[in-house]
Amino acid sequence: MAIEVFNRYENKYLMDSQAFHALYHRLLEYMELDAYNKNDKFYSISNLYYDTEHDSLIRTSLAKPKYREKLRIRAYGIPDADAKVYVELKKKVLGLVNKRRTALKLDEAYAFVRTGIEPELQGYMNQQVIQEIKYFMSRYELQPKVYLAYDRIALFCKNNRDLRITFDTNIRSRRHGLRLEAGDHGEPLMDQGQWLMEVKAEKTIPVWLAHMLSEHQMFRTGFSKYGNEYKKTRMNNQLTRERISL
Repeated sequence: MAIEVFNRYENKYLMDSQAFHALYHRLLEYMELDAYNKNDKFYSISNLYYDTEHDSLIRTSLAKPKYREKLRIRAYGIPDADAKVYVELKKKVLGLVNKRRTALKLDEAYAFVRTGIEPELQGYMNQQVIQEIKYFMSRYELQPKVYLAYDRIALFCKNNRDLRITFDTNIRSRRHGLRLEAGDHGEPLMDQGQWLMEVKAEKTIPVWLAHMLSEHQMFRTGFSKYGNEYKKTRMNNQLTRERISL
């Protein structure tokens, strides 16, 4: 069974393709590819983020309070109606990320988030997580707000499976056709050839990784995919209003 509860620290780094290839090949000395990445192939992740009518969740998150939270449905690739997806509740408290998720079929996930009525319990579901997500949804009137997809390479440490590093590229988004089964197309969120690396660990990172990041001049950044999409959308909307007013 896939892990459904995560507690870890996540540090993010932005880089170009040259820096990615240099760091990636060094990391392979200590880490191994995720099963989905055999033969160095990417796998795609698609997400449907939910928020209130006036975007209160992402606006709160961008203010960087000590506590923030968000809800999404996540799929691997483009799902069909019977595919298993994950409904995920992600919280961040004083820098510690807590993610709780349960598997549902796609139609079950849509119905659950739309109505707040828990699905009939099946063996692939996590009942405790469903109850927690149900409580979270009772506090907000949520609606699908943005689709985000990206291509990923993931690595696990050979000696410590709690250490995971992911590289995401070709991050794309849309605010129309908000269905996971509608395809993974969208507008690019970053320039071509840009990569987002995330270092995910339950505790501090090992010394060898700290030295490697320093050697390659990797510096932490605060990059939220949903947050940057929201800021880009606001900026584009503002430019559109200014053009209309001229």
